[in-house]
Amino acid sequence: MGKPLAFYEALYRDMEAARDATGIQEKVLIQVGSATCEKAAGADAVMVEFTKLIQASGRQDILLKQTGCTGRCAREPVVGVFFPGKMPVKYEEVTVPKVQTIFQEHVQNGRVVTDLMLDKRTDTLYNHVVTLCSSRSCSPDSGRTLENRLKRRLDANGVDPDTIRIFQGGCMGLCSPGAKGNQRVMMVYPAKALYHFRTDQQLDEIIQSHFVRNEILSQYLTRTDFITENFFKLYGDVAFFNKQTRLTLRNSGLIDPESLGDYVVNKGYEALARILDGKDSRAVIDEITRSGLRGRGGGGFPTGAKWKNAITYTDDPVKYVVCNADEGDPGAFMDRSALEGDPFIVIEGMTLGAYAIGARKGFVYIRAEYPLAIERLERAIRKAEDHRLLGRNIMDSGFDFEIEIRLGAGAFVCGEETALMYSIEGKRGQPRIRPPYPTQSGLWGHPTVINNVETWANVPTIILFGAEWFGRLGTEKSKGTKVFALAGKVRNTGLVEVPMGTPLREIIYDIGGGIPDDKALKAVQTGGPSGGCIPARLIDTPADFESLAAIGSIMGSGGMIILDEDDCMVATAKFFLEFTQSESCGKCVPCREGTLRMLEILERITSGEGAMEDLDKLERLGQLIRKTSLCGLGQTAPNPVLSTLQNFREEYEAHILQKRCPTHKCSRLLKYEIDPEKCVGCTLCARRCPVLCIAGKPKEAHEIDQSRCIQCGECFNACKFGAVKKN
Repeated sequence: MGKPLAFYEALYRDMEAARDATGIQEKVLIQVGSATCEKAAGADAVMVEFTKLIQASGRQDILLKQTGCTGRCAREPVVGVFFPGKMPVKYEEVTVPKVQTIFQEHVQNGRVVTDLMLDKRTDTLYNHVVTLCSSRSCSPDSGRTLENRLKRRLDANGVDPDTIRIFQGGCMGLCSPGAKGNQRVMMVYPAKALYHFRTDQQLDEIIQSHFVRNEILSQYLTRTDFITENFFKLYGDVAFFNKQTRLTLRNSGLIDPESLGDYVVNKGYEALARILDGKDSRAVIDEITRSGLRGRGGGGFPTGAKWKNAITYTDDPVKYVVCNADEGDPGAFMDRSALEGDPFIVIEGMTLGAYAIGARKGFVYIRAEYPLAIERLERAIRKAEDHRLLGRNIMDSGFDFEIEIRLGAGAFVCGEETALMYSIEGKRGQPRIRPPYPTQSGLWGHPTVINNVETWANVPTIILFGAEWFGRLGTEKSKGTKVFALAGKVRNTGLVEVPMGTPLREIIYDIGGGIPDDKALKAVQTGGPSGGCIPARLIDTPADFESLAAIGSIMGSGGMIILDEDDCMVATAKFFLEFTQSESCGKCVPCREGTLRMLEILERITSGEGAMEDLDKLERLGQLIRKTSLCGLGQTAPNPVLSTLQNFREEYEAHILQKRCPTHKCSRLLKYEIDPEKCVGCTLCARRCPVLCIAGKPKEAHEIDQSRCIQCGECFNACKFGAVKKN
């Protein structure tokens, strides 16, 4: 054993001893989410109230910890309560009064408060909860077929299937080489036993042992050293999580993001120790190349090839690595949540990348609007330095590497790698012509490797579990998993991490819970302001680089906005174009002037002044901007317009030919009228009208002067009798 591995093992023992000293395995564990969204929803007050109640109770067997974001947005703060050997329970939208109820009923008296649960159910109705791995990558059975098979075998063995709650989970990330295409996997709660089986006979043995005699059958327990197991044991019994496969976010919601000890005992820094313990730097590049990891920032360039370029075409001894955390897409919060939930994995990934290319200095370029992510990253860097995991002579290996944080001022264009480098150098953040590429001439003219947060977070996982294991997740050309920020008209918003190639339908309906209020799905917008709008008829499209590009959209950094029947696609395209036009740096004419001209045309169309030839102009301008813009911002800016023209042309034509917005979203095309049969003459609409265009006497039907109406909608909002109509 070399010095780095010995260093790591000593560090692990110290961290594990400190963890064991708290008695965490025997204690009741209460976890409170502490990401930005959680804190905004009152997580700090929840922590304070739990602390008070624990102190007042005098109990020594309760451990209160903060975690990163679980990704369950719109339900925060999320609180987990974990009794040793019992079903893990998660509570949603926890307030101070709810804390008191949870503590008194559940923590003190052991009664689950089902009305507050994240995945509401009455636990007393079920003896067990089973989550089946129904991923097609390792099982030929469909989820429903596998579920029916389990129910038949339960019934045949004298177990009432109605006493077992069965989930059709997604890929658990637990496949092994010999089992692919043959092995079935299931997690059984509350024992949290992870079983594998192939035949009905093996399944019968598991049922007789676990479900009849209540004894864990160790013979069919699957191996437990895979990366998703810990998270799955705590969250796999919730429908939102059990369809996910967490690699980037594997520790978010599981560990204290400010605890180096929590990270280390969850295999943190083991990958770095293995590499520094005598491995050649090229071995890292070879492993990353074989894994098929592609950049998660939007471009999808092969990561291994990028790293190799940094050492192939130059003998410059000065090199840099950069983490691009300048996340600026509307509705995107993947990088922020990853840094808030597990900053150490990004630091370890950057250190591995630096060793691979021979860099001694790294930068994290992060938006100043992310104060909590910055704070946690700063603390993580200091703790890593204090434990000789950063700085000089890392792990007694002789390798030196330091990381510096640079704050961005909010310019979207600085997410483009050449503009980002100029900003780090203290210059105006504008892109430049490539080549030379950053791997040839980057920061201050030296070779520089730039990857985004999610890409760096995947590196330790690949080194730790191997390129072959990572490559079994995803598709042939898009390996691994992808984090999506699921937002818009969907019941379950939040961060979703799934294997590449997962159909959009599964993300929207199985994980997202479908469209609220029984509305119809209209479109899926992927890739942020640079992406396209995918119509509902294409929601069986796999979410991977090639499939999305083939239908006129992009993966981007992972934004995914769901639109329903009430959304106007013309207005949606205009919204995204307004953003990119505003964020254009102005350096090149196609982007600066072309997006402005496109926006002017859209303004005419949504104001009722458009003409049919405007649609041809939009298409010609969009294609020209795509081909001639200097950087990715301009090259992809027309995507929302071009994709909506292709898939929703009838809406553009309605705006132009009929002078109306079919969804009543474009206010300039709205016409408000009063139904005399319903109007009772209450005068409320007239009193609320800012331009006094409504006439009528009390208790008589009113009328709107259309020549003076400004379509503000105040009359519609004020009317309590449904007399004001939108046309």
